[in-house]
Amino acid sequence: MESTMNELGNAASVLDIDPKTAVGGGVEDVYGEDFATEDQLITPWTVSVASGYSLLRDPRHNKGLAFTEKERDAHYLSGLLPPVVLSQQLQEKKLMNSIRQYQLPIQKYMAMMELEERNERLFYKLLIDNVEELLPVVYTPTVGEACQKYGSIFRRPQGLYISLKEKGRVLDVLKNWPERSIQVIVVTDGERILGLGDLGCQCLPITIDVGTNNEKLLNDEFYIGLKQKRATGQEYSELLHEFMSAVKQCYGEKVLIQFEDFANHNAFELLAKYRTSHLVFNDDIQGTASVVLSGVVSALRVLGGSLADHKFLFLGAGEAGTGIAELIALEMSKRTNTPLEECRKRIYLVDSKGLIVKSRFESLQHFKQPWAHDHEPVKTLLEAVNALKPTVLIGASGMGKTFTKEVVEAMSSFNERPLIMALSNPTSQAECTAEEAYSWSKGKAIFASGSPFDPVEYEGKVFVPGQGNNAYIFPGFGLGVVMSGAIRVHDDMLLAASEALAEQVTDAEYEKGLIYPPFSKIRKISAEIAAKVAAKAYELGLASRLPRPANLVKYAESCMYSPVYRNYR
Repeated sequence: MESTMNELGNAASVLDIDPKTAVGGGVEDVYGEDFATEDQLITPWTVSVASGYSLLRDPRHNKGLAFTEKERDAHYLSGLLPPVVLSQQLQEKKLMNSIRQYQLPIQKYMAMMELEERNERLFYKLLIDNVEELLPVVYTPTVGEACQKYGSIFRRPQGLYISLKEKGRVLDVLKNWPERSIQVIVVTDGERILGLGDLGCQCLPITIDVGTNNEKLLNDEFYIGLKQKRATGQEYSELLHEFMSAVKQCYGEKVLIQFEDFANHNAFELLAKYRTSHLVFNDDIQGTASVVLSGVVSALRVLGGSLADHKFLFLGAGEAGTGIAELIALEMSKRTNTPLEECRKRIYLVDSKGLIVKSRFESLQHFKQPWAHDHEPVKTLLEAVNALKPTVLIGASGMGKTFTKEVVEAMSSFNERPLIMALSNPTSQAECTAEEAYSWSKGKAIFASGSPFDPVEYEGKVFVPGQGNNAYIFPGFGLGVVMSGAIRVHDDMLLAASEALAEQVTDAEYEKGLIYPPFSKIRKISAEIAAKVAAKAYELGLASRLPRPANLVKYAESCMYSPVYRNYR
């Protein structure tokens, strides 16, 4: 977000330092380097303007062959580059041709990461202009394989690693990051990456490394994290609390902390613990819920009726499943003015032990207890489908191939248009494929998934599956929070994001069977979501950036990052 980023931070310019006499003249020898003997250790402090060789190796400012002849002369680049000057558009065309030559998605991923490491603006230009082609490369499903192989493909650190070794000095570690104006942080402890489980110390902007219980990683000589079992209990809580306190102290009250890929037992606890004292958002609980609710609301135009007219059955009762269920119940309650507890009765969840029912209440984890309804015990998903006859089936189990042919056929037997959402990532963990959903339902299903699937032809008709991807929500949601100066995240802001996304689906897209708009429109979609989220923050009295902009959509667009090269004087 260009307007909210200060690329120079608070660092002083060489021109801001008062010149004082030192050895050989120039600025004062603050660190005593000029007086050190050859065998003394010194700190390599530098105060300089990026130019020449160093400029070419700064990914934030490097333009490669796009430096003009005037820029090359001004910044000591003459001779360091071949004589040709290529526009950013030509660079983009050349790189896309190169990336398309790779056969394996992981090769494309590595090529993109290498580009980001040397030229950030060109990386984002490629991604923005080719988002539908490249998002599956840098995000799900390929990112799952990248996480599994991260230790082997690790080249250059791009975030912060805070391990148990840093306990007691987390604030000092945060201060090592070169920027001071930070609006959004994504943090993980790596215990539940997608549907792949514990992947330990992996790549997100901030990784809290408390060890791993993944034996394969512990025995891997190339593993980059702490080689010890995961810390739990007080040791874990103290490190996380120190981190949360340090973030607020370092970056202020209004930095948005996005929790990502924490295991259920920690995800719910952290969100509950810090949502009243910090600006926090859990993407797996709240982001997933928001994007799925949007798909359901959008599908109502095909299914007919209101939310309250439908019955929902979930496979999976972890942070994603219960988070989605709760947001659907909240929206249902809001639309019908019915108590939340009553709305929850339209929603049933199946976990590894079967249907969640009242007779299991005492043995259930606290986040499952609100979903324990009066019903006889049911062991399997198929039995639950036949007993409850839901209109909407949602998979958030992290287990592939669990929406079997029998399950899909049963859903189709008592629904004219069953809504089937196989949301687990990556592709290998999807509850069923798009082809299976359409063929087993004989073309009746409205289908959406977490990972992308190609269009499917069934009996002469082409069906285009929707993708219930969190990438629809969290960028726009984060922008809305930042641009309004929100001090807390409220559930109504998540509902606003869902409604904004649902509104972006056109009639032409419905005709193709889509319940989500195409990713090619993601910048426009994100601006609309940001505007609705910010509007809700102002309405709730949670916004601190005053006065409120007259046109929130245009303001959101003005805050967005532009990847176009800058001209250097």
